[in-house]
Amino acid sequence: MMKKEFNKAAFKEKLDEQTTFPALYMFKFIVPKGKEDQVKELLPKHEVVFKESAKGTYVSATIKAMMRDSEAIMAVYDRASKIEGIISL
Repeated sequence: MMKKEFNKAAFKEKLDEQTTFPALYMFKFIVPKGKEDQVKELLPKHEVVFKESAKGTYVSATIKAMMRDSEAIMAVYDRASKIEGIISL
């Protein structure tokens, strides 16, 4: 199965069209166990809710944060993309 390329411009456009900023935005990630601290560093002033997978090899993370605009959201996803093994949902 071929991995679909993420279209940043289309995502930003959709955010701008469908969201009135500032807005509460929910980030959801899946990371290999042991990467929780790196996820916390994405938005250090916000609560991160973690849930371990059934086998314990992965952890899902949910962060709710007030975001001023689509650029701020894109910046979080850009920083997240540098975490090895992360999946953004």
